[in-house]
Amino acid sequence: MASERPADGTVGKALDVLELVAGHGAPVRFSDLLSVSDHPKATLYRLLQTLTNQQMLRHDAESGTYSLGVRLVRLAHSAWSQSSLAPIARPHIDALSQATGETIHLAQLDAGHVLYVDKRNAARAIEMFAQAGRVGPAYCTGVGKAMLAHLDPGHLDEVLKAQSFHRHTANTIATAVDLRAELARIRARGYAFDREEHEPGIICCAVPILSRIGKPIGGLSITSSTNRATLEDLETHADKLLNAAGRIAEDAESWRFPERI
Repeated sequence: MASERPADGTVGKALDVLELVAGHGAPVRFSDLLSVSDHPKATLYRLLQTLTNQQMLRHDAESGTYSLGVRLVRLAHSAWSQSSLAPIARPHIDALSQATGETIHLAQLDAGHVLYVDKRNAARAIEMFAQAGRVGPAYCTGVGKAMLAHLDPGHLDEVLKAQSFHRHTANTIATAVDLRAELARIRARGYAFDREEHEPGIICCAVPILSRIGKPIGGLSITSSTNRATLEDLETHADKLLNAAGRIAEDAESWRFPERI
């Protein structure tokens, strides 16, 4: 909401409105935006008009709804190409998906949370939360824990403060103390598991993508469901994951990424 952000003038207000439209997940009417916006009716209408004129939003006159515009999509694609591992990792995750027949996720840490930047579905796709562009919790996902396990102590302390430790399932690690113990086991083993900690029935094995100095620049996972695989089944692919992560890290050596924790 606008009241929760620094006073950034008209630009900040416009970004608030963009976020409201994007967060709705579907074309949204003015009245629905007004009900959740901090802006007065006239201000909201003016901002929507400006964003529509600039092609950041699209207005459907017939349905009276607003949705994200083509210009914003182009900017988002450019940002994705320039600031994520996805373009570098694409051939490696394609090969990994073909070799395993399971779903492959590529992620990075963003402000202490997991940002999924790419995905390859299994031959038989599974419905799950993780999709490219979504943000998820780090403390209860395989890729999140794999990356957290290799943060330096100072960064880890900051990131743990950002975790909500909401118990999504009976298996969710719900305290910082328990998570630190889990991260120590992950560092020793070299890879992490998601034991139905975020979603019931969804399991994964995940590894960090580490820079030459050991900094996590991403995470890679193989994901399946409990009705067709076990953690032991996924663990048999750990070497393939580690090899792919190493190749991605090598290809990323000359790539400059934004600092994220």
